Amino acid sequence: MARLAILIHGMWGTSDVWRNWRTFLEARGWQTLAPSLRHHEAPPEQPPSALGATSLCDYVADLEAIIRGLPEKPVVIGHSMGGLVALLLCAKGLAKAGVLLTPAPPSGVFPIRLSNLVAFARIQMQWAWWRKPHRATLGEAQAYTFNTTDPAEGAALHATFVHESGRALFEIALPWLDSTKAAHVDPRRVTVPLLFVGAKQDKLVPPDVVRRTAKRYAHVSEYLEYDKQGHWVLGQPGWERVAEQAEAWLSAKAG
Repeated sequence: MARLAILIHGMWGTSDVWRNWRTFLEARGWQTLAPSLRHHEAPPEQPPSALGATSLCDYVADLEAIIRGLPEKPVVIGHSMGGLVALLLCAKGLAKAGVLLTPAPPSGVFPIRLSNLVAFARIQMQWAWWRKPHRATLGEAQAYTFNTTDPAEGAALHATFVHESGRALFEIALPWLDSTKAAHVDPRRVTVPLLFVGAKQDKLVPPDVVRRTAKRYAHVSEYLEYDKQGHWVLGQPGWERVAEQAEAWLSAKAG
């Protein structure tokens, strides 16, 4: 029986961010899917107006529909916001296991630190940012997403950035104001193994936030941290080691 893995990108990303990981996993016997989240296939200069009001719940619903059409439950691998989406899918019983790379935290884990407050300040100073599409500038991406990546490579990666949902950012950053509780993940509903991966140089989801999230799900979680990695742990130099350890863990837990 095939081993299935769904890879879920984060803010401003598309399925293409997983190109290297898909090659790596498929060489080891996994079948992979890496869907672009709703409205993320639009070109960077033409964000759909509907994107601004798109919820985490919409992303989860779209992926749930894909998973329910598969012959068996997959494992899920998510990065950043995609890590939170992966956790939400695990809580719905839709995955065998989850690898969460520098994941955005669920409600109940205070997400704000000085570094990420500054990173999103320009976006959140705009009126009604919570219902508008947004995109990080090159300077913001270099300073916070690609701070441990070669500047030329970071600039090339930023050029592929698409817009993200203001609603989804609101649900992550200010969950106590969200009446829908989109980022809420009841620990009692999570019963599958989880591997949380933190990065010591991460300025968007600092490692203490990831550790606190892992502790919230301590009954099923394990935690790894990489000293030289930043938020772009899935693609910066050294990503192969992260992928190797994640794949070995998945093979042991759900392979």
